[in-house]
Amino acid sequence: MDPTFLEPTSSNEQHAHLHRRLNDEQPARLILQEIDAGTVIDHTDADSQTCEIITFGSVRETCPKCQDSHLKLVLRQQNVRLAHLFCPTCASCFDAHYADGAAALTI
Repeated sequence: MDPTFLEPTSSNEQHAHLHRRLNDEQPARLILQEIDAGTVIDHTDADSQTCEIITFGSVRETCPKCQDSHLKLVLRQQNVRLAHLFCPTCASCFDAHYADGAAALTI
């Protein structure tokens, strides 16, 4: 199954912008750890079937592999088990933690 990543709706985009603006006052570096896409995205038996996955905007962090592409936030949804960051250039998935070990992608 090949996931198709979609851009957010305008209301989601506004929420992400507000969240970024509030958090820009206290910028914190994230520690990124690559994770296997198969552990965060549900795949069905029909490998040719495409699932739609919505991204919720770009984040400040860039891909550690590509080093020039900003990562996109992917929240839990129908085919996504775990919120994560996604690189649209190399199709890599990353988990994010703060320096103190606290998860950065939990609500």
